[in-house]
Amino acid sequence: MIPRLLLTLSLLALFYGEPCSAQKKKETLLSEKVTQMMDWASKRAVIRLNGEKFRRFVRAPPRNYSVVIMFTALQPQRQCAVCKQADEEYQILANSWRYSSAFTNKVFFAMVDFDEGSDVFQMLNMNSAPTFINFPPKGKPKRADTYELQVRGFAAEQLARWVADRTEVHIRVIRPPNYAGPLMLGLLLALIGSLAYLRRNNLEFLYNKNVWAFSALCFVLIMTSGQMWNHIRGPPYAHKNPNTGQVSYIHGSSQAQFVAETHIVLLFNAAVTLGMVLLHEAATSDMDIGKRKIMCVAGIGLVMLFFSWLLSIFRAKYHGYPYSFLIN
Repeated sequence: MIPRLLLTLSLLALFYGEPCSAQKKKETLLSEKVTQMMDWASKRAVIRLNGEKFRRFVRAPPRNYSVVIMFTALQPQRQCAVCKQADEEYQILANSWRYSSAFTNKVFFAMVDFDEGSDVFQMLNMNSAPTFINFPPKGKPKRADTYELQVRGFAAEQLARWVADRTEVHIRVIRPPNYAGPLMLGLLLALIGSLAYLRRNNLEFLYNKNVWAFSALCFVLIMTSGQMWNHIRGPPYAHKNPNTGQVSYIHGSSQAQFVAETHIVLLFNAAVTLGMVLLHEAATSDMDIGKRKIMCVAGIGLVMLFFSWLLSIFRAKYHGYPYSFLIN
């Protein structure tokens, strides 16, 4: 009877002991990983990962923390200007979280540079940079865990909203003070004040309709070209295809744009406006008929050419738009 009891107790100890031992090892491994990640985060807000570290601390279980990773190519030979701009915003976001009073080990910010972890790029079948992906604590990243950079831009505030949506961690973005804007505004006001003081006895230019019309026109052109959208969203200047090296200045979607695109649209709108002004002057001025004909032809040419280019940009962004003019 006693041998049977001992055998039963041994089997029970073996049956329940092994899971407990495995669970203990799992908890120990998880604790070591969290401790290591916290140690790296204390030294640098954005943890740099290579292939080995990515597989151990991101892909391999156990893990009870999210890891937001920017896949990028910052080396000079890669000539990725967008990567550098995105890195600056990403650093602002990571530092805002690292030095926040709400900082925990729930989410970490990391980076994989192509020249330090090309095997990771191959593992994920990734062929473009920069790319932001959130790796949740459990399961594989879903489609929404990949940040829509071309649509939302890479401003730190936009990234923070996406992180909050994917991890429920709300980060208040704190930017370092930038005195360039106030300084330029102060210099501009000082210049205007100095000119007004020098011409204090002759301020008729303040009542010049052409000056105010030109100023208002410049403001309208800047606003209609999309500069305010750029200021809010922070899109890249252009996009370089890493496979072909081709640079795109016009975004292919109607939901986004590049900074270069706004400059092109601004130029085209200004050319169309200049053409309309020349046509108006040709019809109403008192110049001789020869000069008025030249102004009329130049105005028609500017309007037709640059309006056709504007329409072609519109067709490229709004696929299926049926109308065109001069240029398909």
